[in-house]
Amino acid sequence: MPTAMATAAGMATGPGSRVTRYAKSTAASVTPVRPGKTHTLSALDNAMERHAVHLVLYYRAAPGVDRDPLKESLSEVLSLYPTMVGRLTRGEGDAPGSGWIVKCNDAGVRMVDARAAVTLDEWLATASADEEIDLAYFEQMGSEPYIWSPFYVQLTEFTDKSYALGLSCTHLHNDPTAAALFFHCWAAAHRRSTSPYSPFLHSPSFAVSPAASPPPAPPMLAAKSTAAPPSADAMSSATFHFPADAMRALLSSLEPETTPFAALAALFWLRVAAAGTAEEGEKDLTLALDFRKKMHAPLPTGYYGSAVHFTRASADLSSGLSAVAAALDRRVTSVPEEELWAAVEWLHARQAEGGEPFQMYGPELTCMALDHLPLYGAEFVAGEQPARVACRVAGAVGEGIVIVLPAAEGDAARDVVVTLPAEATARICRDDEVLRYGAKVVAGTKVETGAKAK
Repeated sequence: MPTAMATAAGMATGPGSRVTRYAKSTAASVTPVRPGKTHTLSALDNAMERHAVHLVLYYRAAPGVDRDPLKESLSEVLSLYPTMVGRLTRGEGDAPGSGWIVKCNDAGVRMVDARAAVTLDEWLATASADEEIDLAYFEQMGSEPYIWSPFYVQLTEFTDKSYALGLSCTHLHNDPTAAALFFHCWAAAHRRSTSPYSPFLHSPSFAVSPAASPPPAPPMLAAKSTAAPPSADAMSSATFHFPADAMRALLSSLEPETTPFAALAALFWLRVAAAGTAEEGEKDLTLALDFRKKMHAPLPTGYYGSAVHFTRASADLSSGLSAVAAALDRRVTSVPEEELWAAVEWLHARQAEGGEPFQMYGPELTCMALDHLPLYGAEFVAGEQPARVACRVAGAVGEGIVIVLPAAEGDAARDVVVTLPAEATARICRDDEVLRYGAKVVAGTKVETGAKAK
């Protein structure tokens, strides 16, 4: 029976889930990698060891979008990604301070076959965020990283022949931008076309020269590296959809030229903070920004690796939504490249001294801007864009993370994925201030989807 097989293979889903994982296999590249090829991960990559990236793209039934053709095009696109099919090993004979290196040895990526016991429309209307995680299988790195696959692809078929394509990977390899653009390349390979976002695998992109003396510690990263472990409170997620007309109404109430990201980051920051202690004065919010195009010599959009920079924004929360959003926009546009390189240099020096990775997303509240990504351009059939895209970053424990994404209808529409302490997530799903701006909870807590309230 599929359920027994899945359980025996460690692929069981959560209690009551409508997803059944029934087979695990390996997808290999159709083009062998040159023997001895390696890829050294940057200090910025190595810093992300505690985190993973999960992406799910939903596709309605269409000719050619089926399990076997999808597997064939996956093997074809993996020819562009020799690092994805490799395995991790430590550099310099596992010496203290050595970072991770990928041996591009054609070991392949793990693939999981699954079925969902509902149609896609039924799923999109009723699935909780917890159940959505069942569409993106992942295994944590064990004691033998050289046999562990850093990438997992799950193909889930709905009863109406629609599909969910789930990708999970360690953040060591890819940030959410690089993971999302992989789908573009996969879709292009499926259409027998070429993606404008081909991977740029260039290890020295974030290389730094050894410093004569230890570089100064960036205050925010230094605080993260010495922070006490976050509490063991359970985290839960929810997805909010803001239609285009709702976003236009929200933006019209703010200062001119306010960006959708700043508007939504400010809204959720204010509502999450509303349950905390009322303190006057400026407060800090951590922003996670894709820095590929913010550099003086911009990296290609398809840069393979982590290019996420964490920076602090400050605002007086008592000044209101418009002022807070304006403060966030000012900070996003004014982050100097020197701040990024100071972080990279310090992370490199810390790694060389044998410093252990720490939590990058958190423990403080983090807002991540991903609404620049062309997520809905990944068309496996020309003209058939994803019905919805979900994204999560694992390991963002503590106060949690808010991710702003584009929405299926384009224009000003946005989706917001929150991962917060369970009590905070449940409260935000009922928050009148969030809902009055036209937000709809499309993948909420189990309480929102009919489970018994606690």
